[in-house]
Amino acid sequence: MAEQRVSNERKKELEQIDPFQESLLKIVAYTKEYKKQLILIAGAIILVVVVFSGVMYSFKKAENTAALLVRHALTQYVTINDPEKGYLETKEAFQNIFSEYANTIAGNLAKVKFAKICYDASKFDQSYQYYKESFEILKNEAQMENFLLASLGHVCLARKEFKEAEKYFLQIEKGKTNLLKDEAKFALAMLYEANDNMGESKKMYEKIVTEYETSMYRPIAESKMDEIK
Repeated sequence: MAEQRVSNERKKELEQIDPFQESLLKIVAYTKEYKKQLILIAGAIILVVVVFSGVMYSFKKAENTAALLVRHALTQYVTINDPEKGYLETKEAFQNIFSEYANTIAGNLAKVKFAKICYDASKFDQSYQYYKESFEILKNEAQMENFLLASLGHVCLARKEFKEAEKYFLQIEKGKTNLLKDEAKFALAMLYEANDNMGESKKMYEKIVTEYETSMYRPIAESKMDEIK
């Protein structure tokens, strides 16, 4: 009798639906009821994926094209071997890159390259413009900030805007990154010397001598320190 009772209880247990099976049946029923809506949702998700993939492919293609055009323009410039003529021969190519590929990394870096081309051709106003635009885009890049600040400083020197140049070099001198700090200190020392501020000039030369043993500016700074009394 005990065996019969156990068998009947086991049979009842087996007839009951466990929670997992119950959930599964509910999902199946829900799917049947909302089949049309689910198909539309699935289609929308697939469409988003397809669109996103297309956008990413377009970005990659634009990036590659921009990089190719920049490389071609720079190769052309190098082969000319004349700053003024090189500027004139490549100006249109770079302008096309700036207008057509402004949102690419290669397009942004092209402005830095062309700014130097303008500088070498003594087109200082244009050089400043492109360095300034590049700085606004790339100033948060650790490897680019000081380089662009120094470039802006040198362009200001060429334009005889000495106060403006001092501002850019001071940003490097007071900044956290050591890149080009010796160059900034040397430029500041020269600016102070030209302005008859010999005390501040000597301080900058001393910093170069004591802080930058391998700097190319160190021998000049040592010589200048001997001259300044």
